[in-house]
Amino acid sequence: MLTIPMLIFLGLPSATANGTNRIAIEVQNILAVLGFKKKGVADWKLSLKLAIPVTVGAIIGSSIAVDIPDNLFRQVLAVMMLFVLGLILWNPTGRLKQREVSMNGGRRVAAAVVLFCVGLYGGFIQSGVGFMFIATLVSVMGMDLVTTNSHKVFIVGVYTLFSIAVFAMNGKINWSLGLILAVGNGLGGWLGSHIAVSKGEKWVRAVLVVAVLAMALRLSGLIPGWS
Repeated sequence: MLTIPMLIFLGLPSATANGTNRIAIEVQNILAVLGFKKKGVADWKLSLKLAIPVTVGAIIGSSIAVDIPDNLFRQVLAVMMLFVLGLILWNPTGRLKQREVSMNGGRRVAAAVVLFCVGLYGGFIQSGVGFMFIATLVSVMGMDLVTTNSHKVFIVGVYTLFSIAVFAMNGKINWSLGLILAVGNGLGGWLGSHIAVSKGEKWVRAVLVVAVLAMALRLSGLIPGWS
């Protein structure tokens, strides 16, 4: 929600900002996958199976994203930023509970269709896709939250590689900024974890709300003189 607008405000076209952002996302998820593996929470074989419909959707979503007009993408991004902010404040994933489900043929098909749609969205814009993965894997497939998160970061890592390929083939990635962003995300994550512990969740949420609202208003053009 924060990095794509930031890249746009730095002067990148919307599609290039969207593609460049994927470099940092890929690095972030590779590190997360390794972290889960180190903790013994990983089933890469199942994760890879789950990644197949997601990746197909992501390739289509990324192909749409590279051609969407700048102004339209900014409006869509502004709306989705506000929607995802609402999800963060509401925290629906905290209300999800693991339950036993029978993965029969019909449920497998339903899961594949939903995962394809999640991939379509993730390939297009990415912001908030984590909520969709968690809701799908917990509600449809009956997984617990820890296992869900281990699958989520693996799946995002896989389909992001294909998204990067789509954006790169269309010349929509600024590699130098992408690498800088990846390093910055890593350092920011380390510092942010310490700030979150010392300042508390309410402080973090307050900063996020102010930042997202300001960026969404700027993207939408509602603030005079900002575009």
